[in-house]
Amino acid sequence: MSEKKAWHINGFLGILAIVVFALLGLFFLFAVNFFAGIVLLAISVLLVSGICVIQPNQALVFTFFGRYIGAIRESGFYVTVPLSVRRRVSLRVRNFNSAKLKVNDVDGNPIEIAAVIVFRVVDAAKAVFNVEDYEEFVEIQSETALRHVATKYPYDSAEEEGISLRGNGEEVSKHLKEELQPRLDVAGVEIMEARLTHLAYSTEIASVMLQRQQASAILAARKKIVEGAVGMAQMAIAQLEKDGFELDEERKMVMINNLMVSIVSDRAAQPVINTGNLN
Repeated sequence: MSEKKAWHINGFLGILAIVVFALLGLFFLFAVNFFAGIVLLAISVLLVSGICVIQPNQALVFTFFGRYIGAIRESGFYVTVPLSVRRRVSLRVRNFNSAKLKVNDVDGNPIEIAAVIVFRVVDAAKAVFNVEDYEEFVEIQSETALRHVATKYPYDSAEEEGISLRGNGEEVSKHLKEELQPRLDVAGVEIMEARLTHLAYSTEIASVMLQRQQASAILAARKKIVEGAVGMAQMAIAQLEKDGFELDEERKMVMINNLMVSIVSDRAAQPVINTGNLN
């Protein structure tokens, strides 16, 4: 069931019509025809029941004896179908902050994750008739989609090109929105934004994972240091040969070894003065 426009007229014109019918009814009641006067007065009373006021960013959904007849989303003062039942639906943009959910990532590590969902109603008829409570429906489906997305990615990826929850927040948020929107189309709700607001390892493994992250950082730093040391040794040998110093393979290896030790070592290098020859 999709939203359609209900019949309505300007409220001030409706009030004028009600007054006219009421005056004609009184005139006919006492001067012309009693039965006609009763009918005209009944029409004026029925029109009074059709008066409605719609606030900005609200919609009114109308049913007439159990049949959906349409909705009005333009703010203002109107007269619509008399004796109709009305349901107000807010069209404002709203936030839903999920609770911290405990799930397992793709590697099986328990993590805590939460998100904020920004949404609004774009089809008032679907929001009223297709689901019991569209706000509760948004909350349940949002947490379900968040759990599903969290199980597809690792918390942290050792590979630079791999997508992870911690390192690729934009991609994960986009995936969450794409996962959630089809679920909420049935309720006439549009997802405007979905963002992760909390991400952490569960308390039972947090300390172990912290040590793992520190070890990974140390290994990555060592790798950079070794790459830099090799490059510096190659530059030093090339510069010496360019300046006319002839070095055999053994002396090259000794020089490379000394440079590597002095650069890579955690401790400061201790200078040694050579008082002999280089043979």
